[in-house]
Amino acid sequence: MIRQTFPGVRRALPAALRFLSGGETFGDEPECADLTKEASLYVHWPYCLRRCSYCNFNKYIPRENNSHVMTDCLQRETETLLQLSQISSITSVFFGGGTPSLAHPSTIAAILETVSRQVKLPASAEVTLEVNPTPMGMSKLEDFCRAGVNRLSIGVQSLQDNDLGVLGRDHTSHQALEVIEEAQRLCPGRVSVDVMFGRPRQSVESWEKELSDLLRVCDDHVSLYQLTLERGTQLFKQVQQGEVTVPAEDVMAEMYQCARRTLQQNGFLQYEVSNFARNNAVSHHNMSYWRGKQYIGVGPGAHGRFVPLGDGGVVREARTQTLEPDVWIHEVQQRGHGTRRKIQLCHLQLLEEVLVMGMRMTQGINHNHWALFSPQMNLQEVFGTTSDVHQLLQKGYLILDDRGLRCSWDGLVLLDSMLPALLLELETQIQQRPQRNHSADGQTQTANSQCE
Repeated sequence: MIRQTFPGVRRALPAALRFLSGGETFGDEPECADLTKEASLYVHWPYCLRRCSYCNFNKYIPRENNSHVMTDCLQRETETLLQLSQISSITSVFFGGGTPSLAHPSTIAAILETVSRQVKLPASAEVTLEVNPTPMGMSKLEDFCRAGVNRLSIGVQSLQDNDLGVLGRDHTSHQALEVIEEAQRLCPGRVSVDVMFGRPRQSVESWEKELSDLLRVCDDHVSLYQLTLERGTQLFKQVQQGEVTVPAEDVMAEMYQCARRTLQQNGFLQYEVSNFARNNAVSHHNMSYWRGKQYIGVGPGAHGRFVPLGDGGVVREARTQTLEPDVWIHEVQQRGHGTRRKIQLCHLQLLEEVLVMGMRMTQGINHNHWALFSPQMNLQEVFGTTSDVHQLLQKGYLILDDRGLRCSWDGLVLLDSMLPALLLELETQIQQRPQRNHSADGQTQTANSQCE
């Protein structure tokens, strides 16, 4: 649904100097030498009341009220996967969906209690809930906070009622503003709003005004997404049949750059391709993804990356849970979890994920962080020698210095088009140098670094 970079945009912007100054760095925290002991937790609530016209996410319209069964199964899978992992602490929890604000607050409390029984869940841990800005969602906000939620992510998407109708949303702009106000009362400084651009019939001018209106009422975090047409969705069919038109690619690119400027002028610093914050109000949960840390995925279709117990305890697995809720419920009831697929990540695959996710952040990948995953080949050795990457460095799209590897202001816009060159160079260097396979927790095992 979402595209975050725009290969066609190459204009230099005045804000680039501030972007590269390094004056304020979001989310800095000490690197953990043993990454197997900590993880974030993602909990997927798969149900929605309706399907938005643009959405191809794993979501379902419930045929009956099975919230009690779903709660029991989410608790049981949480318990099972925590026991399968080596972690001793959950650093953040994110309830996503679907529409998790449809869940009863007691469900949230029960899952958090399950986590606390198994591992350490610090009182300071960030606990985020995605909220649909409807009167029903707003009516439960206070109870969600009592249950343990301390950060709210609100799917505003648009402040234009006509556009909300086209997108199939079940709220109005007025309702969205009311939910934002209530959320800030309950979680001041910890409210994020999602807003979408590239919508049907949208112009750069209308987008700029809408964003300015939003910034007058929002809190300290904004997530910015471009609408992408996905096959199988109602909106895709409407565009294919000529019933609806969306802005051209160059117009969408201009909208993105316009948003970057507008947000920065209002005190927001971009810390990731799609995310902006002021007063250091970053999403710590998402930062754990971008830094290549472990995460455990619970619920239908959830994904995870963690080192399980056994087999030497050094190889990270990529795990995917069963998609369809009824089948997932059956599997959890039968064996405690609904893991449908798990793959051991070789050294190259792990480094590819660290690279792709880390380069999304404006601070990029620092040398110490890279060394946690690749102690025998530093960033300069991998990326500082070849002509393709050197051209990107010379053009100023990439920066490789004593801080690490990162995109420039202009380069972040081109990230999708630069990643193939970076990934190819990483693969080439790894394959040319068989080495001891260094896992994410700093331990080593003798292995060929190439993937099977």
